[in-house]
Amino acid sequence: MAIAIEAKRGLTRRHLLVRSAATIAVGGLGSIARPYLSRAADRPAIACGIQSGDVSANSAVIWARADRPSRMQVEYSASENFKTLLGSSSADALPDSDCTSKLLLEGLPAGQDIFYRVRFENLDESGIAGEAQLGHFRTAPSGREPVSFVWSGDTLGQGWGIDPSRGGLRTYRTMRDNRPDFFIHCGDHIYADCPVEAELKLPNGEIWRNIVTEEKSVVAHSVAHFRGNYKYNWLDENLRAFHADVPIFAQWDDHEVTNDWAPIGSADDTGYAEDGSSKLVARARRAFHEFMPIRATPERSGRIYRKISYGPMLEIFLIDMRSYRDSTWNKRDDQGEAFILGREQLAWLKRELVASNATWKVIAADMPIGLISEDAVALGDGPPERREHEIADLLSFMKRAGIRNTVWLTADMHYTAAHHYDPNRAVFADFEPFWEFVSGPLHAGTWAPAALDNTFGPKAIFQKGCSAEQGENLAPCFGLQFFGRVDVDGKTEIMTVTLKDVDNSDLWSVDIDPRPDARPGQIMAQHI
Repeated sequence: MAIAIEAKRGLTRRHLLVRSAATIAVGGLGSIARPYLSRAADRPAIACGIQSGDVSANSAVIWARADRPSRMQVEYSASENFKTLLGSSSADALPDSDCTSKLLLEGLPAGQDIFYRVRFENLDESGIAGEAQLGHFRTAPSGREPVSFVWSGDTLGQGWGIDPSRGGLRTYRTMRDNRPDFFIHCGDHIYADCPVEAELKLPNGEIWRNIVTEEKSVVAHSVAHFRGNYKYNWLDENLRAFHADVPIFAQWDDHEVTNDWAPIGSADDTGYAEDGSSKLVARARRAFHEFMPIRATPERSGRIYRKISYGPMLEIFLIDMRSYRDSTWNKRDDQGEAFILGREQLAWLKRELVASNATWKVIAADMPIGLISEDAVALGDGPPERREHEIADLLSFMKRAGIRNTVWLTADMHYTAAHHYDPNRAVFADFEPFWEFVSGPLHAGTWAPAALDNTFGPKAIFQKGCSAEQGENLAPCFGLQFFGRVDVDGKTEIMTVTLKDVDNSDLWSVDIDPRPDARPGQIMAQHI
């Protein structure tokens, strides 16, 4: 029975994949069809693409950007032919937000493929409307149905822009072919501090030829520069098709602002606002929220950390390891106060983990715990110091509270790896074993695997990156671009994590058993 359901679902999505990249004439849009002028240039148009995000069992955020001030109109249905509508809604797209617009759709049926179509119409109520684009997402199940999702990070970094002759952002096409329920982007959606040049020379003597835009040709400082980085991503057809079909759960890391930024100390010549906050960070944060389909958190405007429930088996805790960190380098000889989550976010995470009844608690992080880095958490072998104290506090709290089946997912390191943390290998041993999986880049330079410390006892069960002979910043065309796939079985609730590359090769996988009699984090089966 499960096979038949999956086959039917796959067929529906294959039909969608053919149609979602195209536009649909407004004359066929039913209740939102309006008269329009004969010339396309006289009608408002979708300027980048469409996307959905933060999908739950009964709601989702829809995003699009117009080419001029206009009003976004959205219709949505549980049937691909739109014969019966679940509803329609609208929101303005104005210059203050670079003509981006977001809508929260609510009251959706659980566990259902939802089809939506977006178009823009003039603000003057004249009924002049542009063509529509079709999108798709699947709401979270209400019961124990199988769930599949992908994660990665690091898009368009180190000067490797869009080269259409090399297939553009190919990893997005591969992830789309996996037909996941959703996608977690763990940060570095853009590289605002990495301009794109017209040509780069490859080690084999070939030339990498980038699409070049004015705003992506300089280090970002203005709001227009940051917006231009996001708009550059949308020039790729693989990314547009992916986001029209797969909802995103978005985080950020450093390159949405500048390399290794911290709340204080990361500023340009415009300096700081009266409250001491960086004006550069504020401009970058504004552009990020304009271009990401993130649902608003009324208790704190612009907050990125949040929880998304995706059925009874899965909750995603998206944390923010940038906005509340200390402003020092992660060095032992620095005596300043050190933290990476901050008191408020750490307390929130503890509360939400305790309250969760989901079988699996996935913590989506900006960066890994145990990889030694001056920008991250790990300092090197030894007991917890500085930022490691927050992680030690969290891990020991989860053990005392009996919080089981936590899995950490991250990107940032520009290679892929599976890390198993075990107190029997650790200097700090007051925690239960758990897994951390690293994947990326989606489209950026590839690095060699980094060193782990023994504070929390991590062991690299698998890792793949570039070799010493290949050197750092290996171009995307050499195939070492990575993402991860997670499958949760609806009957056994076993989680299978598979590390994959741009060609969809299964590099390594593991099955993790959630049952109460299983040892937390234990390895059931590994496959290479």
